[in-house]
Amino acid sequence: MGIYRMYTGDDGKSHIDEMDIITNPELTSPKATQDITFREWAAGHYIDWHPAPKRQYIISLSGFIEIGLEDGTKHRFGPGDVRLVEDTTGKGHTTLVPGSEPSISAVIPLA
Repeated sequence: MGIYRMYTGDDGKSHIDEMDIITNPELTSPKATQDITFREWAAGHYIDWHPAPKRQYIISLSGFIEIGLEDGTKHRFGPGDVRLVEDTTGKGHTTLVPGSEPSISAVIPLA
C-alpha cells in the first residue's frame, strides 16, 4: 500500500512520486470534496493518452491499474494504493487494467 501523487511537471509531462504522511503532513488535514463514486473497469480496459479530468483521489479497492507515462515507465497500483491525481494538463497518461480481473476504485474529486 502506498500514497502516490500524479502531477504535471515543469516539462509539461506527467510524473508519479510516492508520498508519505511523515514528510507530507498536508495529507492528514481535512480536504473539501464534492462526492464519492465507485468505478469498476473490466480486465483489459484501456484508455489512451489523457490528462485527468480534475484533481481527485483514487483509491484502489481490488484488481490492478497500470499507469503509463510519456517517458515509457509503467506504474502498477493495487488494493489499498491511493493516488492524488493532479496531472490535469499536458498529454497525461495511459490507463490499463492488466490481467484477468476487473479493477474497482473509489474516486473522490477535490473541490
